[in-house]
Amino acid sequence: MGRSPEQQEASARQAAEVMRLRRQGVTFEAIGRQLGVSRQRAHKIYTDALKAIPAQEVNEYRAEQAERLDEMLRRAYEVLERKHITVSNGKVIYLDDEPMEDDAPTLMAIKTVLAIEERRAKLLGLDTPVKQQIGGEVQVTYSFEGVNMDGLR
Repeated sequence: MGRSPEQQEASARQAAEVMRLRRQGVTFEAIGRQLGVSRQRAHKIYTDALKAIPAQEVNEYRAEQAERLDEMLRRAYEVLERKHITVSNGKVIYLDDEPMEDDAPTLMAIKTVLAIEERRAKLLGLDTPVKQQIGGEVQVTYSFEGVNMDGLR
């Protein structure tokens, strides 16, 4: 039995809202809570909506996502290149009369850069699976239980 025009319109509105929220970077869990569905259902609505989008729009979506990633990457590199000093209890920590550098923000920026690059690779399909061939001789022996082998001959 087909869906009524009202149901189809409600589904289309829901899919549009899922796409809008996802483009803003909202998680599937948060989208599900907002729409009153499970995280899995929100993801399914999203993937179904993506499948329905013509190829040109998919390319535009990828370009839009790549631009967002570029901006995030630019900001992460700004943090990475900045000098960070160690502060404890509101006071700068000194080592040999020089402010001690804090490596934590730098390491977090590196982690962020890697996460952005991983996302970009997934978005653009850069991480293709690697085929592996396993070699060697394998001998298989079959054993039949409960079968009279003499009766089969």
